[in-house]
Amino acid sequence: MTSMSPVVIAATAKHTATLIFFHGLGDTGHGWASPLSAIRSPHVKVICPTAPKQPVTLNYGLQMPSWFDLQTLDPSGPEDTAGIKKAAGMVHSLIAGEVAAGIPTKRIVLGGFSQGGALALYSALTFPEPLAGVVALSCWLPLHQKFPGEAVGNKNTPLLQCHGDCDPIVPYKWGQMTASYLKQFMTQTEFKTYRGLMHTFCEEETSDMKKFLEKVIHPNL
Repeated sequence: MTSMSPVVIAATAKHTATLIFFHGLGDTGHGWASPLSAIRSPHVKVICPTAPKQPVTLNYGLQMPSWFDLQTLDPSGPEDTAGIKKAAGMVHSLIAGEVAAGIPTKRIVLGGFSQGGALALYSALTFPEPLAGVVALSCWLPLHQKFPGEAVGNKNTPLLQCHGDCDPIVPYKWGQMTASYLKQFMTQTEFKTYRGLMHTFCEEETSDMKKFLEKVIHPNL
């Protein structure tokens, strides 16, 4: 289970904020590097890690880049608790690396798409220090039965959650259920719906992400 080194898009001005973004199942960090470099501000460094390859139960045990095992896409089905916690530990160490480089947690945004968005959400809520924001695209909250109890931090951190209403993989209903659940214990949540969008992203969504990033990690320190 070796993971490739992350794709890093360096800041083109003085580096004062970082976006760490996690891809969906079977993808790599390269899949998101160019759409994200198109919307980030010059002072923002972008890190797009690639998940280690591992067998995925949902895909008949095939090996593919995956942050944790997916056993089912049923909200009440079994989950890979150990794998989810291990992946969140990796996310927390990426944050620690940025802090060591001089970027405070309040200038770091976690984001992701699908399984990567699920990981970003879970990792933010299980991280004790305040982050700048969370971007969760077409995803859900893993181990949701353990919340809000396991939410040790970031309950007041701005969250942008986006979902297409024609998503055949992670159903829109699941996104809505996640949004209403998070609203119960998070204070700054926003849920945006994209009409006709399937399990992918669109221009309107990347434009909404750009606005969100500009708001939560604006250049003026």
